Amino acid sequence: MDMEQKILEFIKEKKMVNAGDTVGVAVSGGADSMCLLNVLNNIKEDLDISIVAITIDHMLRGENSLGDANFVKDWCREKRILCWKFSVDAGKLAQSKNVGIEEGARLARYGVFDRLLEERVDKIALAHHISDQAETILMNIIRGAGLNGASGMDEVSCGHYIRPFLDVTKEEILKYCAVNEIKYVEDETNFNTIYNRNFIRNVILPQLKQRWEGVEQNLVNFSKTCKEDNEFILSHVSCNGVILNDNSVKIPLFYFHYEPSIINRIIFDSLAKINVVRDIERKHIELIKSLSESENGKKINLPNNLVAIKEYDYLCLVKEEKKEPIIQEYPFKVGKLNFADLYEITTKKTTDLKLDSSYQLIDKDKIPSTAVWRTRKTGDRFTKFGGTSKSLKNYFIDKKIPNRIRDFIPVLACDNQILCVLGVEISDSVKVDQNTKSAYIIKYKDKTK
Repeated sequence: MDMEQKILEFIKEKKMVNAGDTVGVAVSGGADSMCLLNVLNNIKEDLDISIVAITIDHMLRGENSLGDANFVKDWCREKRILCWKFSVDAGKLAQSKNVGIEEGARLARYGVFDRLLEERVDKIALAHHISDQAETILMNIIRGAGLNGASGMDEVSCGHYIRPFLDVTKEEILKYCAVNEIKYVEDETNFNTIYNRNFIRNVILPQLKQRWEGVEQNLVNFSKTCKEDNEFILSHVSCNGVILNDNSVKIPLFYFHYEPSIINRIIFDSLAKINVVRDIERKHIELIKSLSESENGKKINLPNNLVAIKEYDYLCLVKEEKKEPIIQEYPFKVGKLNFADLYEITTKKTTDLKLDSSYQLIDKDKIPSTAVWRTRKTGDRFTKFGGTSKSLKNYFIDKKIPNRIRDFIPVLACDNQILCVLGVEISDSVKVDQNTKSAYIIKYKDKTK
């Protein structure tokens, strides 16, 4: 079976594309991606798809990286293949994200891909092959991955990224390029063993292959076994109790009494929900599990701006984004209020005094004219129903409101007297009673969700 027929059948078997799809092919100019582009261009009619080459200058090698991108563009022009060229400052991104150059380049590259998937293409084809898979598996194992990491790359990931060459060897690729006279360029940094993947590719795997024939395929076969076993275990894991809130997940503490293999996967599944599984290793999972035995409020910092916090009856995993303190105050009035682009607060007058769980009801005549919407301040006090007054801080603690969100919850206040905690409770001082003639209905929408 020739190469193109093999790839055609593999794509169909793994259901990588649908008829009518526009497939963006990631092309660096190297042998692997140039081979993939040529193969997909030749079989596109059999798949009823259209293709476009995507080449990215990462701005890491000066004129060389720009030259590689221009090489791809010129080759596509000769073959009459549509080509989009992008430039991204991977070094600057790596510095801003406090990550290595390899990771910075990956983030920059996938940033381009993700935007294209939103607007212009249906799939992104990547040229990873058997050797890349073996490298990934070996690197993940060395870094301390479990079954999930040892499973390697999927043929289709995130529903949009496809790897048509994942069952193809490097030797097959080079032979195809030679037979079809496909020119390609070599990225000189591929031989720099300061990078972890290059060290495995150029030092570790060649030595393993000298001693053990078929080591790459054996690693790939091992990964398939790991994936099958992992999927079986996952089929017996229920994550129904995990609560997803925007950039955070809350895992009930009782889950941590489960068997290690179960809770490990519940943690991984929870991390996947907020898209922070990359660079999470066994040691990080153990740190998260140990936190379940700590005192309330204890937290640890993890990769990818991830923070794990023990919050009352939950262990919370938060993808942190720095937020500036809210210092603006908003006068209380009827109508819609955009509160710091976090909440939309709607206030209406009413004479219907029946309370509904979807809103808060406060006595119109008990609201001082100086009342404002703001966030908490030192000295704030809140009077609960029944007349018991306490500091707002202690009230938040009683209500088990996580400390990380307390500075962003809108409160209706007059000086240091809190009249309403949005979405939580109103003060006894403004409650509707038998003397109430009209009231305000307060509803809100969380704009961050």
